[in-house]
Amino acid sequence: MGGRVPLGTLRDRMSRPPSPSDPSESSPTDGAEPAPGAGRSDPTSAPAPASGSAPTREGLGAAAASPVHNAGAWVTRWARRRPGHLAWADESRRCSWSEAADRVRRLTGWLEARGIGPGDRVALWLGNRGALLEALFASARLGAIVLPVNARLTPIEVAFQLDDSTPKLLLVERAWEFRARAALAIAKGPPPAMLCVGEAFGDAGGVEGGLGADGSRGAGDRSMRSGADATDRDVGRDVSRDAYEDALSASPPSDRCEPVSPDAPMILMYTSGTTGKPKGALLPHRKAFYNSLNAQLCFDLRAADRMLVAAPLFHSLGLQILALPALYAGAAVVLEDLQGGFDARRVWSTILRQEITCLGGVPTMHERLLQALQAGDPVSRVPHHLRFAFTAGAAAPPGLIRAFHEHGLLMKQGYGQTETSLLTCLEPEDALAKAGSVGRPVFHADLRLVDPVTIEGPVDGWRDVEPGEIGEIVVRGPITMLGYWRRPEETADTLRGEWLRTGDLATQDGDSDVTLVGRAREMYISGGENVYPAEVEATLIEHEAIAEVAVIGIPDPEWGAVGRAHVVLREGADCSAADLGDWLDERLARFKQPREIVFEAALPRTASGKIQKHRLRPRGVDREPGCVGPPPRRQ
Repeated sequence: MGGRVPLGTLRDRMSRPPSPSDPSESSPTDGAEPAPGAGRSDPTSAPAPASGSAPTREGLGAAAASPVHNAGAWVTRWARRRPGHLAWADESRRCSWSEAADRVRRLTGWLEARGIGPGDRVALWLGNRGALLEALFASARLGAIVLPVNARLTPIEVAFQLDDSTPKLLLVERAWEFRARAALAIAKGPPPAMLCVGEAFGDAGGVEGGLGADGSRGAGDRSMRSGADATDRDVGRDVSRDAYEDALSASPPSDRCEPVSPDAPMILMYTSGTTGKPKGALLPHRKAFYNSLNAQLCFDLRAADRMLVAAPLFHSLGLQILALPALYAGAAVVLEDLQGGFDARRVWSTILRQEITCLGGVPTMHERLLQALQAGDPVSRVPHHLRFAFTAGAAAPPGLIRAFHEHGLLMKQGYGQTETSLLTCLEPEDALAKAGSVGRPVFHADLRLVDPVTIEGPVDGWRDVEPGEIGEIVVRGPITMLGYWRRPEETADTLRGEWLRTGDLATQDGDSDVTLVGRAREMYISGGENVYPAEVEATLIEHEAIAEVAVIGIPDPEWGAVGRAHVVLREGADCSAADLGDWLDERLARFKQPREIVFEAALPRTASGKIQKHRLRPRGVDREPGCVGPPPRRQ
């Protein structure tokens, strides 16, 4: 099991060379040139993408457009420096930097031949595989914007994002093809072309919408199923070729790397909104660059590292806090396949086999890794080459951090969000003394804690709270988003002059270390996934039997928090909790669905009619998970 390891030993583990088999040959910053101009004054108007529909900001965008600012060039730069070293690996393929650069250039040529250019959106409904990284860098080289799609969403939810973002192309896992076809059938806008990634089945065709791997018309299998759980097992046909690999093989490589300004948009990442519908945070090239610099400093990343990404790439943690910073530093990224769910035994085996030096995930993942470690299955001690584990996405229990420390593994705690990526990181020497804190602000950002009483007013009237007092976190700097896609009101509410409101409440001690205490808004985090009650409520209220509904987050020992829906039925309606569960299965991802449904005669309200959710929260918090009250008799 291993005994307690002195903190000095953990410091040594953080600073020693990650792996004797892959020595670092250059500093982590050698892979890309800095973007000039880290500051900006009034981030309210910057060049929009070609579609003309993106929110805009000023400052860094005023810099002259240049390929130097294009994050798509990172791979080719490292291919020149470390051509034979590992760039990334997934379940089916390992790519050296030279091989990765060739694949990115070929995909760039394929996308370019199909009319993808500056401002166009490319949707990526993919698991943790190298194709997602290849598509991100190839799209960036063309000035296009990638849209990572949450693998857990239902076709209805994906259809909303497709209608909102109007992508030209959708790359989708072959195993999820029927879900994709269902989403395209539901979507109201013109359908994007669809290229399947992974093993193909029968005559399913490479690209939906008429584009074959070689540009010819494909037969296409237009059969369609609704529902989120359709898989390739429903096809019942023989395994054939991988349409994505055929596309790369048939495409000549392209060296095109579009000149972009630092403020040019690069990623459109959707996050659920308090208005009940998800909104897309538009993230520029400068954000990828400066966030990578921040992560490099927080993690002491170097080219010899091997980063295990066991968090989904469609989330900010997996893509922007772990994968992109590691690749910027020239390190190798090993992608854990999550399509079958998180498997702690498999992850430990990967750590051993791949000589992983660092990994990241949400606290729920780390809890399961600790359980496997304590059980000695498949390892009973932390491998010597593993320098640290990073946790974010929800507050990590201090006991979890201490338990890993006793096994000789330093666990670093941090905090961020989609709109900003990494915002704080706890220093190694404080990992135990300040367990539970998320650390100090990153280097390339300014952070304040503003009195909630003043935050709704003008920025010049904001008052910073004293150490120990609760305030809302606001941030400014080159790591912030451009705004929300086609959401001017939400953008104006979040971006206040130079500052971005996070909606998170926290305290700060005399050393500037931040401790989160709650949400200024109502969002809760379940297993590392952001869940907004307004979105769940907006879905439930569509049910014909429901008159009123209020959703709150309640504590859960495994997931951190889960949802509880308080439902008022319409007069004479007959509906059970099981009925609502079945109904939600087709409309909301499982992590968004309430764990409990409580039927109420009425919801508590203020004199003005606003629901008083604080009066719902204390009721039944200690009841057993899944307990559901019976529908009351209406008076």
